[in-house]
Amino acid sequence: MGRVFFIDMVLRSKDLIGTQYLTEDEIEEILTTAQTFTEIAKRTVKKVPALRGRTVVNIFFEPSTRTRTSFELAAKRLSADILNINVSSTEPAYGETLTDIAKTIEAMNVDFVVVRHPMSGVPHLLAQKITSSVINAGDGKHEHPTQALVDLFTIRQLKGYIEDIKVAIVGDISHSREAKSNIWALTKMGAKVNLIGPPTLIPPGIERLGVKIYYDMSDGLKDADVIIIAPVEMTKGHRYLLPSLREYARFYCLTRDRLNNANDDCIVLHSGILKRGIEIDPIIAEEVYDDIIHQIENGTAVRMSVLYLLSFMHKSKLNNGESRKKE
Repeated sequence: MGRVFFIDMVLRSKDLIGTQYLTEDEIEEILTTAQTFTEIAKRTVKKVPALRGRTVVNIFFEPSTRTRTSFELAAKRLSADILNINVSSTEPAYGETLTDIAKTIEAMNVDFVVVRHPMSGVPHLLAQKITSSVINAGDGKHEHPTQALVDLFTIRQLKGYIEDIKVAIVGDISHSREAKSNIWALTKMGAKVNLIGPPTLIPPGIERLGVKIYYDMSDGLKDADVIIIAPVEMTKGHRYLLPSLREYARFYCLTRDRLNNANDDCIVLHSGILKRGIEIDPIIAEEVYDDIIHQIENGTAVRMSVLYLLSFMHKSKLNNGESRKKE
């Protein structure tokens, strides 16, 4: 495994709540450590004993396939025990409050809690209530830090660098937690970020984060090295934000003509289910699908890196707590 077992630094916090709270050095450490884990998938026995005896709980108040499966596979490849809990957000744990759930988790003496919730701030609340390391797997419209780290890792692998790279994020920026995590992470690593979408789907004042806003897709994609598509939904909450998905596709679907404004070697990423004909032209979708598959494959290595690095801080916190009790 090389460097991963002899790391020079660990993360400052026992939790990963958002890329907003990570330093450039911490992001670099996560990406570098993830690179050492990529070769495990090529082995006959795809396991290392790094987290043997540790327990990871996935508690999801929203349905998820890719993120939950990726965390589960990451934990198993690190030899940790894994428990998956799916809870309805409308009737959480048969009437239990989040504080009750936190106390229940704490009583189980688990090491990591991976949580996804439709309300912003839930991972932060849990992190304050329990000594286990809490990892945000998506909270409301706030953040989805591990997915952004997967995107950065994929960009570095396919392009060779992140600093000064030009990234265009297209779609529903207001409701995309991945987009917000990407903005924090990419700008910290020196990338140039353009946000593209209709005015109703771009948060007011977001340019203060060091990004440029474009309402015309062709202008926003000019000389782009990377395009990240932020999923667009037509739910009840979007009723007054978009006339229709057809209207959205007319101006913001990634077509051949619009893609030609980007650099010839531009890569396209998307973390969810591609809406062909709405977010991307079906022919273009087939052409760039290798980039997206590469992105999915990287999910396990990055989440292995996060679990591994947080394990050092979690152990340190527990030792400090035990020392204080003895005193």
